[in-house]
This record gives sequence, structure tokens and C-alpha cells, in this order.
Amino acid sequence: MLKVGVLGAGHLGKIHLRLLQESPEYELIGFYDPDAINGKQVSEEFGYPYIENLNKLIEEADVVDIVTPTLSHFDCAKKAMENGKHIFIEKPITNTLEEAEELLNLQERYGVKGQVGHVERFNPAFMAIRESITNPMFIETHRLAEFNPRGTDVPVVLDLMIHDIDIILSVVNSEVKQINASGVSVISKSPDIANARIEFENGCVANLTSSRISLKNMRKSRFFQRDAYISVDFLEKKVEVVRMKDAPEEPGAFDMILQNAEGEKKQIYFENPDINMNNAIKDELETFANAINEDTKPLVSLEEGTKALRVALQIINSFEKTAV
Repeated sequence: MLKVGVLGAGHLGKIHLRLLQESPEYELIGFYDPDAINGKQVSEEFGYPYIENLNKLIEEADVVDIVTPTLSHFDCAKKAMENGKHIFIEKPITNTLEEAEELLNLQERYGVKGQVGHVERFNPAFMAIRESITNPMFIETHRLAEFNPRGTDVPVVLDLMIHDIDIILSVVNSEVKQINASGVSVISKSPDIANARIEFENGCVANLTSSRISLKNMRKSRFFQRDAYISVDFLEKKVEVVRMKDAPEEPGAFDMILQNAEGEKKQIYFENPDINMNNAIKDELETFANAINEDTKPLVSLEEGTKALRVALQIINSFEKTAV
């Protein structure tokens, strides 16, 4: 079992603490929170050992789970890696691209592993259909949330849209060519609603919309590729797949047949992939343990977390250009 220490005991940190304590892959040695009052309250309520000295926690752990505000991600990760510890770090990987790239250097220098908490990769709906998304050429995503003051210290792109950025980069095998975006601040000092259009070198186009001032919650992505339409509902954990194939010479009475302008006939049929429900946060943490034990590449590596951050920051920079 890997000895793990958690940095941060906020809303998400407490979820990590519970799942790590339950996991057979880890031995939870304790947690650190800079707010001593909160740390002691969490310890008294749930029984997790509160370690008041950050250096002591890092020293005793094999893995450091960083669930702190984004602004402190780099300092926490740097201290852990310099002590030879593996790191699990919540998204976004860091506050700046320079910090993320420095973590990549530290990872190589100290021979440790790192994984970024892009939890939607472990969403059971996405996992059920991931291998069927082969060459999407148009992608549309909507990630809408009701207003919650938690997380408004960063733009909606880093708060919400970055989930979809990571998913898109994981399925599009091409470099980003161009980004156009706009964002509007409604309640917060940073943009609360944003739209981005990402064009890739292979011709794929992704249109992303994120809002944290919506009247309803929605987390849907639609992937269009040759002969297939795939819809993933990350919130409801559902998948819809519509495919087309050459129509049989003698269609059945209930077959759905379309004929295009060239006279070609296609049959439409539906697929319903099996979805194996899971706890996505538990899976991402245990997958990281497996990567450490088996010396394999983490499913969401620091490199991939850096790529997602780079695109997110390009989108934010596009806001500034359109505001001029």
C-alpha cells in the first residue's frame, strides 16, 4: 500500500480523504490544511489525522494528493517533488503555463510520477464510448452550472470549460491551429460565461460553451465523425450513438433508410453501450496508484494537464483580444 497525505481539506479535499481511507491501494497517513481551525474541525468530525506541519506530512508520504486552491498548486507540488514524492494534483494543473512546465522538469529531474485530476476522463459514460470516438471532425460541448461562489476566483474557462478541453484533446489526434473565443463577466470579476471555437490542423472544429450562471445544470458533449454521431451526457451518465451503414438491397419493414443527393442509400441504426457505473474520483486515484506500482504512464499525465492548461490560457487570452 502507498502511504498518501492530502493537502487541503475543503469540499473536494474531504471527498478525497474519505475515498483514500476506503481504498485498498492507499494508507491514509493524514492531511494538512493551512487553516488550523478547519483542519482540527475536520479531524474531530471524521477522524482523519491532522498533521499541522506540511514538511512532516510530505516526508512521511509516498504520494501527495494536492487538493488546494489553484494558486497554491505549484508551490505544493514543487515541495513534494523535490522530496521525491509522487503527486496527484487537482485541475487545473497550475495557475500559469510557466509553473506547469517547471513541474514537467521537476518530474523528470526527480523521477517521480504525476497525475492531474481531470475527473471526466473517468466518467462511466465517456469510458463506455471512448474507443468508439475515432476521428471526430466536429465537436460541440455545453457545460452549464448554477451559480456557486466556490470557484469564482478563477475564470469559468479554468473552473468548468477545462474539463471539456481535456476531453477534446484526448480524442482529437491533431495539433491546435487556431482559437477564437469570447467571455463575459456577469457576477464575478472574471468571465462567468464563455464560448470558444478551436480549429485543429486536421480540420476538426470544436465549439465549447461554459457558464456558471445558468438556471440549470448541463454537461453534454456531441461528437460527429464519418458515419456516426455520439452524444455523451456527463451529468446523467448516458450515451447515445447513431450510426450509418450501406443500406441492404432489401430493407426490412422497420429499417430506417436515407438516400442522399447522389442516390446512395444508408441505413440508420442505434447503439446502446453498456455503462458500468463507478465512482470517478475513486477510480482516478486508484488508477494513479496502479501507474506507480506498475511503473506505467498515468492516464492523465502532467503533460496532458499542461496541454489542457495551455489551450485554456489561449482561450482566456482571446477574450482580452476581443475586448480591445
